[in-house]
Amino acid sequence: MSDVSLPAQPPSGPRRGIRGWRNRLIASRRFQSWASRFPLTRGIARQEGEALFDLVAGFVHSQVLQAIVELRILHILRDHAQTAQQIAARASLPADRAEILLRAAVALGLIKHRRGRYRLARRGAALLGVPGLEAMIAHHDVLYRDLADPAAFFRGETDPELARFWPYVFGADGARDPQIAERYSTLMADSQVLIAEETLRTVSLSGVRHLLDIGGGTGVFLAAAARAYPALSGTLFDLPAVTPGAKDTFADAGCADRITIHPGSFRDDPLPAGADAISLVRVLYDHADETVAALLAAAYAALPPGGRVIISEPMLGCGRPERAGDVYFAIYTAAMGTGKARSAETHARLLANAGFSAIRAPRTHRPFVTSVVTAQKPG
Repeated sequence: MSDVSLPAQPPSGPRRGIRGWRNRLIASRRFQSWASRFPLTRGIARQEGEALFDLVAGFVHSQVLQAIVELRILHILRDHAQTAQQIAARASLPADRAEILLRAAVALGLIKHRRGRYRLARRGAALLGVPGLEAMIAHHDVLYRDLADPAAFFRGETDPELARFWPYVFGADGARDPQIAERYSTLMADSQVLIAEETLRTVSLSGVRHLLDIGGGTGVFLAAAARAYPALSGTLFDLPAVTPGAKDTFADAGCADRITIHPGSFRDDPLPAGADAISLVRVLYDHADETVAALLAAAYAALPPGGRVIISEPMLGCGRPERAGDVYFAIYTAAMGTGKARSAETHARLLANAGFSAIRAPRTHRPFVTSVVTAQKPG
């Protein structure tokens, strides 16, 4: 696998001329007006117009979502339908503002309105059922502040607040402040549930004797792996600031006797020995290429011949940008300032450079949750 490269020069000749003519035509207000009325094009024109308006209004949509979460509107409606007045009273909102928010939530498909009462829609109920999603949405206030001046952000002229939140970022407030570290650990643990489920659905650990989970936080992935494979033992390796909750995670999963917690930093400390497989779940996209290359080299050295490495995290689309990886996670990691989202092809190149072979990118059922790349140390 290799990254897709762009042509050195833009297309020339008739093809370039046709594209330019097409773009000028579509940009013409007169053509747009005609296309919106002509029977063969009006459906396309309406669809494109609505998609364009969704892009324009997307910021407001995200703020409606955050307000719905912070005010716990979906929780209020979880058990039974209620009137706008009842919801306003429970959420401590003025009646007129509650009506605006509720109608906006109806338009976004989160709730429904019928016969004067609001009730939970399927999409809203699904949101409540996704582990960690509400916490992530509530956490977006930091990202919103970082993107308040998006042009300056993309010019690299801002000092993102997000870069100081995560404990593993060098010099971050979270590495020193226990309250921030606890918020981080909770957010990671909640969001890790779906990642673990999707990863273990995609990758079999049959035959693995000992799994070293690097950057595993409070142990959600390792506990899920231990539950799925009763003969599996494991080691959790992560920063001392984020591992205290792992003991409870392993105890609750009934696998504490098979798991060792090894606090440390892969930047400064040697990796624990004895594993025949290493998992890197939502780790590499938090770090620069040089750090990733050094970590993969250390993983290669720590594994026996035939040992496996499993990378699971949101990734860029291979050759074709996708919303999850190329929009959300690419910009989120840029705000963090220490890492970046990568494609499966880029991961494959980094793994090959570290010495790994048999590199695979099995398709996951929900790529917006995570993607997976696996490799093996030659025997």
